[in-house]
Amino acid sequence: MTTPVFRPTHVVPRHGMPAWETPDPARPTVALDPLLPVRLTERRGDWGRVLCSNGWSAWVDGRHLVAVPQDPPRSDGPDGPLPEAADPRPLLGRAEEALVRYRAAVQELADGVLDGETFRRRTHGLRIGVVVDGEDVWLYDPAREGWVYGDGTRLSTYATDRAPDAAGDQDHTATRVVNPGRGT
Repeated sequence: MTTPVFRPTHVVPRHGMPAWETPDPARPTVALDPLLPVRLTERRGDWGRVLCSNGWSAWVDGRHLVAVPQDPPRSDGPDGPLPEAADPRPLLGRAEEALVRYRAAVQELADGVLDGETFRRRTHGLRIGVVVDGEDVWLYDPAREGWVYGDGTRLSTYATDRAPDAAGDQDHTATRVVNPGRGT
């Protein structure tokens, strides 16, 4: 029997978010971690039921979920070429270094070398987001305060919280924000 592939549709916002067993604010459960990939499986008004990769599910305020792109961004429609953009290797290297630093801190916490407060200080400000689906990759870029899409050879901005720079930003790549169910 083949295990189904987990394909996230969203990630938790960068500050994390509360979760509930049922769509009832009086019954909270554990909070979801920042940038956790989840799959939105059901909607009830503003409530959204999400499924995590480990099979755990919960209800959240679905308005705050960040959509993960399902199709790569194209500059000339769905079959057009990707816009020219940055080399993905430096951002992949920074994500790898951040993950190594985080893993080392987790190991030291598990070994009793660090206490909880020291662990929080050491990991404060550390932000990583990576979704890989075959040749496609979505990376969180803290410098751009948003997500970039890569096809293995180049990156393009996909979604960001930053406002455009009125003076003319140096990054002229296309930005596309997706909101499933409401069009793109």
